[in-house]
Amino acid sequence: MILKRTVIYPKDIQRITGKSERTGRRLLEKIREKRGKEKHQLITVSEFADYTGIDAETVQEYLTD
Repeated sequence: MILKRTVIYPKDIQRITGKSERTGRRLLEKIREKRGKEKHQLITVSEFADYTGIDAETVQEYLTD
C-alpha cells in the first residue's frame, strides 16, 4: 500500500505555483480563515485543491516526501 501525504506546506505551494514560500504561507493562512480553522491547524491537499481550483491529483504529483 502506497501512502500519500495529506497535508500541504508552503514549500509545496512554491513548487506548484512558482511563487515565493512567503506567498505560500499567506495562501495557507487565507485558506485557514475561509475554513474557520485555527492557526495551528493544518491544511489538507483536498482543501487546497478546492480553494485554488487545481485538481487534487495534480497537486499530489508535486508533493515530495
